[in-house]
Amino acid sequence: MAYQVKEIYYTLQGEGAQSGRAAVFCRFAGCNLWSGQEADRGTAVCQFCDTDFVGTDGPGGGEFATHADLAEAIARAWKAAATDTEGARRLVVCTGGEPLLQMDAPLVDALHGIGFEIAIETNGTLAAPADIDWVCVSPKAGAALRIVAGDELKLIYPQLGAPPEEFERLDFRHFFLQPMDGPDVALNTRLTVAYCLAHPRWRVSLQAHKILGIP
Repeated sequence: MAYQVKEIYYTLQGEGAQSGRAAVFCRFAGCNLWSGQEADRGTAVCQFCDTDFVGTDGPGGGEFATHADLAEAIARAWKAAATDTEGARRLVVCTGGEPLLQMDAPLVDALHGIGFEIAIETNGTLAAPADIDWVCVSPKAGAALRIVAGDELKLIYPQLGAPPEEFERLDFRHFFLQPMDGPDVALNTRLTVAYCLAHPRWRVSLQAHKILGIP
């Protein structure tokens, strides 16, 4: 299959349990909860997304004919910027949009074959191929989860119809609340801090890449 990728770039992970870790981000085009077009935002399942995942015109993006082609592009992004020292682990974060619209077993095998640990950031509504090393699910109100276990659950907060208590009994190692960005981010941050103080099962996740001014 051909893979539609918005962008591929090297940066630091800015959110969640692996915040601060160097990684190649592979942002797949397309999502099953919103078209990405502003005209459709008001009727989308997810109406607060702040990411451009439409098309293949971003840095490093394009259409990749095979899993080997895409894996090689990811490897080039790492090699162009990182020094592989002893003990360093290559990490690729597959995100979107919704990466599980396109990720498949051949791509997972190809990335493992060139030494990458694979993380995904998904809305959790689609099944994932086996052997992904780090699974981060970010639930969206009104979207039924198919992935109910993994490494990290990261809930954008607050979401009407998606209270944290609805998810905290799922089988994840880490539970994060992340303040919803936008015009009310200051209020949302205060609400997130207050919730985590009152419910220690949850930890605060901040978008450190925005604070640092990196992609």
